[in-house]
Amino acid sequence: MISPKLLSDFYQQACEEELQAFKPGNVSIYADGHDMTVADFRTSAEVSAAPLCNPDYSLGEKIFYAVKATREAVACNTNLGIILLCAPLIQAINYIQPGMTLRQALHQVLASTTVEDADWVFKAISLASPGGLGESDEQDVKSKASVTLLQAMNLASAKDRIALQYSSDYKDVFDFAIFMYNDFMAKWGRRCWATVAVYAGLLSQFPDSHIVRKFGNQHTEMVAEQMILLSKELTRTDNPELIMPLLHQIDQELKSKGLNPGTTADMTVATVLAVFLQDYIGNI
Repeated sequence: MISPKLLSDFYQQACEEELQAFKPGNVSIYADGHDMTVADFRTSAEVSAAPLCNPDYSLGEKIFYAVKATREAVACNTNLGIILLCAPLIQAINYIQPGMTLRQALHQVLASTTVEDADWVFKAISLASPGGLGESDEQDVKSKASVTLLQAMNLASAKDRIALQYSSDYKDVFDFAIFMYNDFMAKWGRRCWATVAVYAGLLSQFPDSHIVRKFGNQHTEMVAEQMILLSKELTRTDNPELIMPLLHQIDQELKSKGLNPGTTADMTVATVLAVFLQDYIGNI
């Protein structure tokens, strides 16, 4: 079994790597935004790591206590999506048996979720108070859960990309984003730039749930076009530093419209963590 300390290190490294990547529209070391700072995210990663990696907690407890620790530390919703995506991956690493992949272990974790897990997660979402998330005619987070966490996520999967990961064994991460990360790592050998490529790649393919909840689909095409352009430039160049002016331009345009692709940033953290965990499994 992997030690909680090593798991915590992997999780915090994944969070830090995402902050080191210039993700247009989102918070990074290059640009704060949306009334949040890099310091907020670093604090959030630090305080949420211990509950997430506590081997005595159920999946739902990990999520609730990580959100609670974050809320007490920074008084805003910096990392609910990160926690929701990373908790099952962290739980999965301790399900690993010889010859089993991380995704197979993750499937076991998701398939074995309980109504109690859903209750803990409903409380976590209510505590984080993300705009519009969890409000539903069926299984509203303000009510007590009557289905398992996986069933609740299935109900939400049509309108929320994070819920969709639960219902698809993290299809976007394992069938798309990890391959992209590894391809760009092989090309450049620079984790922060591979992370930028993942963010741009995801956002060029899939509308961001956070933006859609706030604005509907009015900006979906524009954001996709910007990210397709960015992805093409990243693919062409041998020196990603040359893309910096384009990154600043897109970042300014998205933030001037109040657009924060927060769900895609959360997916990016989960991708990096999955890469770290897969590498760890491959080395034991």
